[in-house]
Amino acid sequence: MLTDTLCRGYARVVDLCESLQPLAQLAARLFVAKVFFLSGLTKLRDWETTVALFTDEYHVPLLSPEVAAFAGTAGEIVLPVLLVLGLGGRFAALALSVMNVVAVLSVPEMPEAAFALHVFWGSLLAGLVLWGPGKWSMDAVFGRRLFAGHPALA
Repeated sequence: MLTDTLCRGYARVVDLCESLQPLAQLAARLFVAKVFFLSGLTKLRDWETTVALFTDEYHVPLLSPEVAAFAGTAGEIVLPVLLVLGLGGRFAALALSVMNVVAVLSVPEMPEAAFALHVFWGSLLAGLVLWGPGKWSMDAVFGRRLFAGHPALA
């Protein structure tokens, strides 16, 4: 009897957690998107300083400072919008994850607190890559319509 009660109670907790997943996925999308989007806006506001930072501090491998500044800024403006909408959500989260890793690798003496923030953002992005942007996303809406005849893809 006690076992049945515990199992039913646990099942209710699991059901509650499952029902909150779309909210958690939306919150993660909004939080991470805001961080990257605001960073992109900062870069756009003072382009000369942005290029100087990519020249002197951010040592992005394989790209010239100008190309790295443009690519990074474009990514920080476009990808967060996609992430908020949940449109190409896994792609946007994966691309922002790559940008996050490049940011960590390109700043050799990153303070520990800044590194911890990058790890936190990376964790949220990893969850979005692995489990998707959630039921409250354009991917979910369009996915149901696009793949209605293909159960494996729906």
